[in-house]
Amino acid sequence: MATGVLGTLLLLGAAGGGAYAWLRATSEPQRAGNVNLAGLGGNVQVTRDAWGVPHIRAQTDEDAVFALGFVHWQDRAWQMDFQRRVAQGRLSEVLGEAALPQDKFLRTWGFQRAAQSALPALDARSRRLIAAYTAGVNAAQGRGKKALEFRILGYTPEPWQDVDTVSWSKLMAFDLGGNYDREVLNAHVARRLGAGGLDQVTAPYPADGPTILSADEVGAENAAPQTGATSASPSLPEATVAALRAHLRAAEALGMQQVPGKGSNDWVIAGSRTASGKPILADDPHLALTAPMLWYLADVQGADLKAIGASIPGLPAIVIGRNERVAWGVTNVNPDVQDLYVEPEGATLTSRQEVIRVKGQADVTLTVRESAHGPIISDNGGGGLNFADAGPRVALKWTALQPGDTTMDAFLGLNYAQNWAEFTQALSRYVAPSQNFVYADVDGNTGYYAPGRVPIREGWDGSVPVPGDGSREWRGFIPFGELPHTLNPADGLVVTANNKVVPDGYPYLLGNIRNWAEPYRARRITDLLTATPKLSVADVQRTQLDTHSLVWDDFRPVLLATTPGSDRARQALSTLKDWDGTMTTGSVGALLFEAWLMQLQEMARDELNDATVMNSLSVLNQLRAGGDLCAQGGQGDCAALLTRTLDAALQGLQTRLGDDMSSWTYGRLHQAASNHRAFGKVSALAWLFNHHAPTPGGTNTVNVARPEHDTFAQTHGPSYRQIVDLSDPDRSLYIGSLGQAGSPLAPHATDQMTRWIGGQYLPMSTKPADWGNTQTLTLHPAGK
Repeated sequence: MATGVLGTLLLLGAAGGGAYAWLRATSEPQRAGNVNLAGLGGNVQVTRDAWGVPHIRAQTDEDAVFALGFVHWQDRAWQMDFQRRVAQGRLSEVLGEAALPQDKFLRTWGFQRAAQSALPALDARSRRLIAAYTAGVNAAQGRGKKALEFRILGYTPEPWQDVDTVSWSKLMAFDLGGNYDREVLNAHVARRLGAGGLDQVTAPYPADGPTILSADEVGAENAAPQTGATSASPSLPEATVAALRAHLRAAEALGMQQVPGKGSNDWVIAGSRTASGKPILADDPHLALTAPMLWYLADVQGADLKAIGASIPGLPAIVIGRNERVAWGVTNVNPDVQDLYVEPEGATLTSRQEVIRVKGQADVTLTVRESAHGPIISDNGGGGLNFADAGPRVALKWTALQPGDTTMDAFLGLNYAQNWAEFTQALSRYVAPSQNFVYADVDGNTGYYAPGRVPIREGWDGSVPVPGDGSREWRGFIPFGELPHTLNPADGLVVTANNKVVPDGYPYLLGNIRNWAEPYRARRITDLLTATPKLSVADVQRTQLDTHSLVWDDFRPVLLATTPGSDRARQALSTLKDWDGTMTTGSVGALLFEAWLMQLQEMARDELNDATVMNSLSVLNQLRAGGDLCAQGGQGDCAALLTRTLDAALQGLQTRLGDDMSSWTYGRLHQAASNHRAFGKVSALAWLFNHHAPTPGGTNTVNVARPEHDTFAQTHGPSYRQIVDLSDPDRSLYIGSLGQAGSPLAPHATDQMTRWIGGQYLPMSTKPADWGNTQTLTLHPAGK
């Protein structure tokens, strides 16, 4: 890779001599004029608006989706190729040995194999649209333009295949679904602290925490709840835990990891609560911030397909958005759809050989073993070490790896749905990752559904690894009609923020008591939305952008009672006493609080002998109760911990920012980090591909912007925002975190970022009058 990097830098350094213009000319796609393409049935107009959003107008749905594939590849070719290489476990071919741990993890889990098994299960319409999308991608690839990344790495991407579309959905299922990481942590905690330690390190969801649906909405008033006790976990040696954690590190290197405060918000408000008398629906999925951004805004219209919103390059559908009659939004349900099984001696295993090509080195052969439950993930660990003889064989069972996944049918079906019946019919095909879908239509109906395959466990809760001896098997899945849902709830409001879905009376176990996000975001959203009798779109905007910290409100009395250990600590406590809890970039109090919280979140590290970061609720419970984890090395109490951690936080900030505390504003350290997946840590290239800027928001604020531990960077956040006004859908709003283009040299690479940070939106309109300055490219069938 070094030669390509050097060559590119020399070219850029000679930009005055025309190299910059040459790079743009050879990478930037055609966006205006006419082009003849094989595979089209008729003419298609692609009009890009002032922000680079394509508005596609075709006579057939197949041609419309062809055009979507065409513009996806035009603007995001590298992203699409990188995503499919991730699914295939083929990063080492182009990135070299450094990517080998990721490839081992990806091949062991078998994402591509799962995608190959899913494709034949899709219905005829889905396969037809996927084929049209593939043809559009390859038509764009055939135009000869080459993304900058391909030039740097020195390779030409392969043609797109139908399975590549399905494989990305598998990666999304991993990023958003399961509790494998929690099982690994819980097994380690139980081994070090006993079963009682689980409640200390990972606090259960509060008994008074808000649930998405009420008892009457799920018919739970008289139902007997299905309980699941925490199972006794087979003891796992440290070497086995290390192997399992190697997979987590490999996933983290790909930006796919669970972090405290990672989540999403969506809500739907009935007309009885709005000024217009029609519903308003809002959504902001909180995912990893990347360059280019995950989402690609698009307006796609064919004969029957007429949808606008956020698509994902590689997928032939609007994932979140609206059509002419129906709007929808999604957040993560977080049901437990993964289990780790410790296989007994003598368990039947099969094996396969995976050959991984490594750039500049010999091929690496990986042996992957599987049991009846799934792949053995304790063998290779994704980290270059072989743990085959280190102890128990741990297998992964996961709904997304099972054959017959028809989730793509569901997403395509949502684009066509005209009413609640068609909406839920589409969701009946949904498998993974389970999402909280909120719904609204132009007739005034609102609703909610949590689709997906959720295993039924009888007598155990899935929170820790279990024996693979047949005593802890799934008993099927919750029937679709009995999954949590409601239509036109009496209170006219459904709020989801990854919080607990249903009250305890629900007859099935969706997940154990530690599965849900802390209740702060859900509570704050509900408080804001119920404070105004008749809500407007502007009210919803303010709610979506709210940065007041309920976490601070809870911590405030505990922290302000701290005995200061220095004059600087006394000054910090005085500043915090006057702080209103709003996480703005210019706030000193916001930075002091987050820095102090980071120190407190490390309180279990001495007991666990690892780098565990506790969530804020677990920390608060320890401080309020004078918990055992406050002691350091067996000495001291919570009062001593508060004094020590405040001093440590202040010392860290002083080292970074100097002596003047009044200049320690939040935005100096807290910045959105939209980093490139391949070059983000390559110092010679990071300046070109990465994009950083100060941002408001913090741990569990509605506008969630949790600072990364130690660095304070915002690596996850509202990757997309939308507000749909069902009284006039073309007055709806949306915005992405960065820009439409994938190339850092393109005019639309980052032009949404300033608006996104500042709380502004783009018009989610199908009307040309709302598009500003435009460019139109007309696609013609070749030979006609």
